[in-house]
Amino acid sequence: MATIIYSVSAVIGGTVLLCQFLMTLLGLGHDLPDDLPDDVPHDFHFGHDGGGDHDTGHDAGHHGTASFIRMLTFRTVVAALTFFGLAGLAGNSADLPGELTFVVALAAGGAAMYGVHWLMQSLKRLRADGTVRIERAVGRSATVYLRIPAHKSGAGKIQINVQNRTMEYEAMTAHEPLPVGSMVVVTQVLGPDTVEVEPVPEPERTANV
Repeated sequence: MATIIYSVSAVIGGTVLLCQFLMTLLGLGHDLPDDLPDDVPHDFHFGHDGGGDHDTGHDAGHHGTASFIRMLTFRTVVAALTFFGLAGLAGNSADLPGELTFVVALAAGGAAMYGVHWLMQSLKRLRADGTVRIERAVGRSATVYLRIPAHKSGAGKIQINVQNRTMEYEAMTAHEPLPVGSMVVVTQVLGPDTVEVEPVPEPERTANV
């Protein structure tokens, strides 16, 4: 009976895992419901909300349960099922005791679940880090790409290097008009793709005696 359970788990999980891989290669992987558990709030609690004081152990248990729920995504469950079945079959092939085989299978499934969860979170962080944030332009020097009218009467454009990428933003200034090619400094963000700039002070020249 145990062999059948392990075989079914390995076949179902492995088939779905293979389908996921093929869908990813075909550019369809984003259609998989992998992010559903992110809807679980970070302060999610099971049971009643008594509104009173909770002991530290009780709160820790709630947070641990919520963290586990957030780990349960489509990909992590499929990976756990696959490795649970494979490890169980391997244990049976090695003639391990049934109880030990079950423990090994559970450990392999749990490790696969955590590993896939960690990998997906790492990929999400990499994508987030790769997104250029306009706030990081503040304080940086830029070059006027399209003339900027004076006294915030209109917007021009600047080119600026942010996160090792050349970006173009609309720009306004409270100073005199800034012609194309002028060096400016971003002072604040005015909108999702608009910044305020001011001219870079020219270096003081010392008179030759």
